[in-house]
Amino acid sequence: MTKQDFISRVATKSGLSNRDAGKAVDAFMETVTETLKSRDSINFTGFGKFSAADRAARQGVNPRTGERVQIAATTVPKFSAGSQLKAALKG
Repeated sequence: MTKQDFISRVATKSGLSNRDAGKAVDAFMETVTETLKSRDSINFTGFGKFSAADRAARQGVNPRTGERVQIAATTVPKFSAGSQLKAALKG
């Protein structure tokens, strides 16, 4: 599903125009990004939790050459699915 497909579904389900739904989706994505950049988390009860996690520096191997490379520490986004989302996918 593309972003435009998602916006169209949001517009249909909410009764908003495609333009207003697009603004809402963009605002949601910006808010999630800003919140994770500030190292806070977002919890949607039953759906899941968005958070930022630290990934430690580690050794990696270039598969073409077999050469060992150092992979730098970084911060990555993390999503933990909630119980209602897990149940919906199982059932």
